[in-house]
Amino acid sequence: MLPSLSSMASRLRLRQLRLLICLDELGSIHKAADAMSITQPGATKALNEIESTLGAVLFERTSKGLEANDLGRCVLRYARLINTDLAHLREEMLGIMQGHGGRLSVGTIMGAVPMLVEGLARLREEQPDLSVTVVEDTSDRLLSLLDQGRLDVVICRTSVSRRPDAYDSRVRHQERLVLVANPEHALAGSEQLDLAQLADSRWVVFPVNMPMRLTLEREFREAGLNFPQYPIETSSTFTTLSLLRQDPGLLAVMPWDVARVAVEHGMLVQLPLQLRSRSEPYEVVTRRGVELSGPGRVLVDILTIDR
Repeated sequence: MLPSLSSMASRLRLRQLRLLICLDELGSIHKAADAMSITQPGATKALNEIESTLGAVLFERTSKGLEANDLGRCVLRYARLINTDLAHLREEMLGIMQGHGGRLSVGTIMGAVPMLVEGLARLREEQPDLSVTVVEDTSDRLLSLLDQGRLDVVICRTSVSRRPDAYDSRVRHQERLVLVANPEHALAGSEQLDLAQLADSRWVVFPVNMPMRLTLEREFREAGLNFPQYPIETSSTFTTLSLLRQDPGLLAVMPWDVARVAVEHGMLVQLPLQLRSRSEPYEVVTRRGVELSGPGRVLVDILTIDR
């Protein structure tokens, strides 16, 4: 039977988790014991203690050595997360003690990437020794990572959350949306377009219920048109750009701040369609009641000033 959380927390030790990682990487009790400077019987005893604590066998003995089973791979994933978090903790503490540097984890939706890149450039001018992790994802996933403490600051839309009051939001930035395509698209040279001319086209769109998808659906609905059938759905900027570059028949609606670089370098063209609907503004978001680190406060100030 799976032990309680309090039992696991009181009995598991960081050194044990490190042993699991060594066993997975080396596939041998003997090699893992050498890597951790302990005896082989000591490593065997430690593995037995871990499996006893968790109430499950984590490794199977095979012709290739020790291999993690399904439960073992699950435990290893979290062991590595904890090990990484500990390294980040030391790095951030060292930066604070030295009076500079530290660590910052930031999340952003696709449309806010240029805004974040500009902000991080200014931040690193002030704090060049700062380590920064950037995650690009959907608003829903970014808020989940923020809730878990995996991200310090996110740029997204809090309206997708069931509890938007759990966050502090600063500055609302309105995206300008544009229709883009491959320069070889059949309509690339058009002087004017309406949505009806594009209804039968093939589209790259955001997944269902995401704000950008809802905006495009509203555009079609208000024009009295059915939403395109069989679109390719993705929230990835790189995937969208790659698809448009590979297939001259595809269309996509993107934030202008994101599409501009590709358009200016001739990789994409903006088609002359006037979009009536406006996407929901995105925000600079932090967890309510959680004090930011020094670098986090500086970044928020940079992102919100003069906007």
